[in-house]
Amino acid sequence: MLMWVWFGLALVLFITELCTIDLVAVWFAISALVLGIIAAIFTELQFGWQALIFIVLSMVLFLATRPFVKRFMKRKRGQETNLELIVGNTARVVETIDNSRETGAVKINGLVWTARSSDGAVIEPDELVLVKEIKGNKLIVEKK
Repeated sequence: MLMWVWFGLALVLFITELCTIDLVAVWFAISALVLGIIAAIFTELQFGWQALIFIVLSMVLFLATRPFVKRFMKRKRGQETNLELIVGNTARVVETIDNSRETGAVKINGLVWTARSSDGAVIEPDELVLVKEIKGNKLIVEKK
């Protein structure tokens, strides 16, 4: 019976949802659960119709609830990201920063970051620098 396929799919999708925090599979899991119930009641309903109902129901659930759920999952105000924690702060050079040789690293907040000088100056280890910006995975710094 196809109802067991839908119930099994619902279980797998619910477990997947529990392993993530982004609400990726919950709508599909609910749709699969509903389809399992429909397949149990209407045993003659062909798989093609069941699949169509699954797709439509998943889309309706997604479109109807996603905006409300996203509003509650937004980052709280005042919760800082790496950008706010690093840019504008002081770091210590741990490897000579030389843009022409593409070398350099700084330590800030207990983490070592690749760094480049904002003005092309060579900056020696143990000097303090000001983090001006983040470009990709590199900090752009200048001497303090």
